Amino acid sequence: MAVLLTCFGSTLVRAAETAATKPNILFIFADDWGWGDLSCHGHPYVKTPNIDRLAREGTDFHRFTVASGVCSPSRTAVMTGHFPARFNIDGHFAWVPSNAKRNMPDWLDTNAITMPRLLQSAGYATGHFGKWHLSNDMIPDSPTPSVYGYDAYGAFNCSGEQMPVHEDATNAVSFIENSQKAGKPFFVNLWIHEPHTPFHVVPKYRWRFRDSGLGENDEIYASVLSHADDRIGEVLQALERLDLVDNTLVIFSSDNGPARAKSSAALDLTYDSATGAGFGIAASKGITAGRKGYKASLFEGGINVPFIARWPGKIAAGKVDNDLMISAVDLLPTFCDIADVELPGGYQPDGIGQLAELTGKSSLGRSKPLFWKMSGHGKPGQVESYHWVAFCVVSKNWKLLASQDSSYVELYDIVADPYEATDLSDSKPAVVKELVGELKKWKATLPAHPDAKNFSSLRQQ
Repeated sequence: MAVLLTCFGSTLVRAAETAATKPNILFIFADDWGWGDLSCHGHPYVKTPNIDRLAREGTDFHRFTVASGVCSPSRTAVMTGHFPARFNIDGHFAWVPSNAKRNMPDWLDTNAITMPRLLQSAGYATGHFGKWHLSNDMIPDSPTPSVYGYDAYGAFNCSGEQMPVHEDATNAVSFIENSQKAGKPFFVNLWIHEPHTPFHVVPKYRWRFRDSGLGENDEIYASVLSHADDRIGEVLQALERLDLVDNTLVIFSSDNGPARAKSSAALDLTYDSATGAGFGIAASKGITAGRKGYKASLFEGGINVPFIARWPGKIAAGKVDNDLMISAVDLLPTFCDIADVELPGGYQPDGIGQLAELTGKSSLGRSKPLFWKMSGHGKPGQVESYHWVAFCVVSKNWKLLASQDSSYVELYDIVADPYEATDLSDSKPAVVKELVGELKKWKATLPAHPDAKNFSSLRQQ
């Protein structure tokens, strides 16, 4: 853990004044947590009292979308404020041959402008605790999180020593305590492992559901989410103990929609080189509350995820917002607005600042379209085949899903039809033509290949 230091005298006074005036930011980012996997979203057996409390004391934004259906590109968007396709990051970082085969780099560009670097420039203490996956533990020469602007970190799915997955909250609390002692505002990523496979089950949490009547797979799923909610509660309790609640923005979200096992999947143990052994995919019982598709899909089930924000006195308490169209690429400019950080000259985020909208001021709607790129596979239009989509664009109320060459598309009025029940591509040809044109222009701005400086030396072996 990095130790934060300040000088004595006037410097310490200025640091204390900065900490008192600049809001703290705690960004909780789960891994594969579906929109329906919260008790406040109506889950039939999962209990999440601490996250539910955030919803009661803050606003539950129902229209939030992440920038990919899988983790690494989704996290890239949060870190950079850019669509991940601008870095050739279209899938999860794996070992070098897999990255090379998919025309990906081996890690996020170390020269990218990142959220923690910008917040560091404003005097923030920056910490990351939990999953990284902007590289991979199988690439030993990949940069650590500190290279991207974190003063301290404990992580897994990165190079070097892997932090045990359940130590995230403990490390985050220590970092917050140290930041307060040093008189510095803090920005903390709490990027929790749950409910990604393997499922690392603790007996105490299995015991909670012993009389639930659930099958073993559902019991495992409920227990790991309950454990994650408790750890989130530990950090929220620390904010109370340190009298930091009123000056801290807390956000809970997820990097993509839930994984979902086939009914025929057998429950077995699996091993991950970053996190160890645990139960496998059969226990993936995440739900989307009616949204179409799951993880790895650009339908709403894959990208529309929970987004709950609490900031007492700034963000309304006990409110549900069904209107604000907010994206993961908006977080960097929004957090910079909150921290009073000026964006560097020449940097143009794909996202927009949403501070006014988050705090309840009127909005004229989203001023910039959103784009997605993934490695689509499967037959377009096939019933319950959600993975054929290679590109997506959302502009105003319209969402267009397209195959690799745009020879097959589907069109939805995503405001009136958030469950994507009615394809309007045949009845709205002018809208299709316009959005296909927008997509074509956007694709022309993307790099053909990743920058070789972001390749591991293992590519040369």
